[in-house]
Amino acid sequence: MAAALVLPGCVASKKYDDLKARQASTEQGKAEAERQQRTAVAELRKTTDELAEMRLQNRRLTDDSTQTGNALRRTRQLYTQLTDSYDKLLKNSDRELANKSSDYNKVAQDLARREAELGQLDAGLRKSRADIDKLNADLKTREARLAELEKALAEKDKAVNDLRASVANALRGFQGTDLQVKMKDGKVYVSLSEQLLFKTGSTKVDPKGQEALKQLATVLKTQPDVNVVVEGHTDNVAFSRPTAAMQDNWDLSVLRATEIARLLTTGGVQPDRVTASGRSQYVPVAQNDSPANKALNRRTEIILTPKLNELFKILDSNSAATGK
Repeated sequence: MAAALVLPGCVASKKYDDLKARQASTEQGKAEAERQQRTAVAELRKTTDELAEMRLQNRRLTDDSTQTGNALRRTRQLYTQLTDSYDKLLKNSDRELANKSSDYNKVAQDLARREAELGQLDAGLRKSRADIDKLNADLKTREARLAELEKALAEKDKAVNDLRASVANALRGFQGTDLQVKMKDGKVYVSLSEQLLFKTGSTKVDPKGQEALKQLATVLKTQPDVNVVVEGHTDNVAFSRPTAAMQDNWDLSVLRATEIARLLTTGGVQPDRVTASGRSQYVPVAQNDSPANKALNRRTEIILTPKLNELFKILDSNSAATGK
């Protein structure tokens, strides 16, 4: 009987040591596994204490076999319960470890994905910053060119105003219904009536008209950056007796414009600045429904346009800078 008592005790001690080793290896498991393990250890300790108590009782009650047998059966029952608890603990620990491993893999994959996304976002941010820096540089360049263009436009406007004032001052003795000086679309228009320049149907300028053109040429000689366009205009009255040299209002308007251009160049205006053109009856300023309106349409317009070389240079530089 003593041998029988020692054997279970040795087995229980071995199981206890095994449990302690398992407990050490699964201490980093889930809290539930640790709680169950602590419970099993407590139960093992309790059983060990009970076994010690039974050994003491066995020594005291060696003559009471019935009591000893009951104690043995109780010990075996406790041993079975401890074994079951131990097995359950192992299963729970393995399951928790497997779950934690799966969770860890998921977290690791999610972290890797987020790190990749962060890398892409960081690259995009660097590119955006580079684009913003480039846009800011382009903006500063364009602002500088815009300021330059605005300055050139202001200078051009001033030049046109000064030109209009100079022409108006030179022709102040002729202004009235027969001669008008005005500005339109950044240009100076000098409009001379037929009455001031020509006799009806003639292409030769009268002395008074020649004097006005001489005064105008004097001003234009001092304005080398001004182009001159001479436009001849007529009313809609057709020629009654066309000639070989002049068949219709087209010929009349062209010949009158050419004659005035010739007088301006004779007065000192460089020929390469002067363009003569005839518009015939097709650009009227009034309806050809009365003698007075027809007289308004029979006119010569001298259009003075400042050269825009500087503006074109600025615009060309802007186009080159923008790649357009």
